[in-house]
Amino acid sequence: MKAITKNEIKNVWLADDAIHVETSDGRQEKELFSEFPRLRFATQEQRKEYALGYFGIRWEMLDEDLSYDGFFHDKPTQSSLGEIFKNLYGINLSAISRRAGLPQSLMASYVSGVKKPSLKRKKEIEDVLHQLGQELLAVKL
Repeated sequence: MKAITKNEIKNVWLADDAIHVETSDGRQEKELFSEFPRLRFATQEQRKEYALGYFGIRWEMLDEDLSYDGFFHDKPTQSSLGEIFKNLYGINLSAISRRAGLPQSLMASYVSGVKKPSLKRKKEIEDVLHQLGQELLAVKL
């Protein structure tokens, strides 16, 4: 299938929670800012500072890019682990994997929803997160 280029983009606009695109043939789609940590935590002013490239949208100051094609592909369903880690932006997934004794690639597969952890494995990951929380609560500055 042919890639969507800037020549086929008729309109781009921002809403409070998403960026929208419309193609010259009338198709409209959006990407939620909440799905992209750099956009999620950006101010509205920072989100407005984008440029349209040949294959996608670029936020130079945020170092973020979204391809036009990505707007029109099916979005994978997020696993419950993926949802948890999306909301724990700043938590190092690699470090959590090491604490849980798991290969990072396996943890990434769980988070992305490519693989499903067993109930026992979910409990192990949950225990590691709770332990980290307890350690953070014990910090005295």
